[in-house]
Amino acid sequence: MFEMDHVAIPCPDIARGVNYYVETFGAQVLYQDETWAFLRLGQGKLALVTPAQHPPHLALRVDAQTLEKAAQRAAKPVDLHRDGTQGIYVADPHGNVVELICYPSGATVYGKDEAAVEV
Repeated sequence: MFEMDHVAIPCPDIARGVNYYVETFGAQVLYQDETWAFLRLGQGKLALVTPAQHPPHLALRVDAQTLEKAAQRAAKPVDLHRDGTQGIYVADPHGNVVELICYPSGATVYGKDEAAVEV
């Protein structure tokens, strides 16, 4: 099953971007470092990414089995991300980047049981 997870937009100054979204729209910071931030914004999530680190993208949440099958089909290794999530990046027919992301239970910075808690 594929479920909308987040949208990632370029942001050359992560701290400034986080400050803007928190103060202007009441976003909640889920994770932040110098090159990447993950925010809850209403019912969705927004990633702020430095252009050199990540492409702008749409992320779809998948389970581990779906991720592994997609990685095999795309002939790509599954990446382990700094927050404990796993994923791959693919492109749609128009070159838009789509991330397939998995939150292994107990393995991320977001909580002990991501299967039970929407991250």
